[in-house]
Amino acid sequence: MSHDPNNYWEQLERLEKLIRASELKAGVIFSFHSLILGLFVDRLDYFQQVFQKHPVFIVLLLLWLLFVLISIYYCFRCFMPRLELKYPKNVFFFMDAVRAFGGIEEYTKKLMEICQDEEALSAQLSQQIHVESKIIDQKFASVQMSIKFFGLSFAFVIVTLLLWLIFA
Repeated sequence: MSHDPNNYWEQLERLEKLIRASELKAGVIFSFHSLILGLFVDRLDYFQQVFQKHPVFIVLLLLWLLFVLISIYYCFRCFMPRLELKYPKNVFFFMDAVRAFGGIEEYTKKLMEICQDEEALSAQLSQQIHVESKIIDQKFASVQMSIKFFGLSFAFVIVTLLLWLIFA
């Protein structure tokens, strides 16, 4: 049975777009946290009076910071997924291309062999699709967790602002 390798390449391109999308989302969340933290630090002297009068705000601040840090942690996990390296050598996997086939001549020879054998090419491309799919799954799980903790940190900001309005 004949396989069209273009279908595999198109799937790999789609997966690459998903990787970029997850990293863009994590970057936006990280940037928003950086902006809010920067604003808070710039006005820390103003908030210091509120913290001294009402210690409950210190607890709310610490909980807010905890959720922010957890959210940022998951942003970083999105950028640095843990790779499972228990796969057969694959000419399309970046680490294998550099490390598993010797020098450039050996790699080129192996790549040409794989590309000439339709079944081997389909197998190698399928394996690469599987690896990238696992990476994307990890990235989107990290983004989802980051969004969850971002939401919790935002809820604490709202609660803190409401309490501040009540106590002010």
